[in-house]
Amino acid sequence: QVQLVESGGGLVQAGGSLRLSCAASGRTFSSYAMGWFRQAPGTEREFVAAISWRGGSTYYADSVKGRFTISRDNAENTVFLQMNSLKPEDTAVYYCAAKSIGRQAYDYWGVGTQVTVSS
Repeated sequence: QVQLVESGGGLVQAGGSLRLSCAASGRTFSSYAMGWFRQAPGTEREFVAAISWRGGSTYYADSVKGRFTISRDNAENTVFLQMNSLKPEDTAVYYCAAKSIGRQAYDYWGVGTQVTVSS
């Protein structure tokens, strides 16, 4: 089992920045690829970014490419999402997720943190 707790959400003006953190506990954090997803009201949850278990590979949704950066610190069991140049359409609940090596689906999810970008 892996427990995930997100933090760092809040209210920010358009053009501003936020840094989300996801602290993991339980089984070996470095054994998991990690991802960030988001869900806005009335929409389905969508992929935002992912990082491989060693951090050597990163992936981004087109909508955030060039503005968001995912990173991880395996010594601290934490994954980060640096969000710059935020737009009102980035407003959503952001979720952290963990995926076992070799798995296609994410196995564990956090409860989410709200990000609100005002225009």
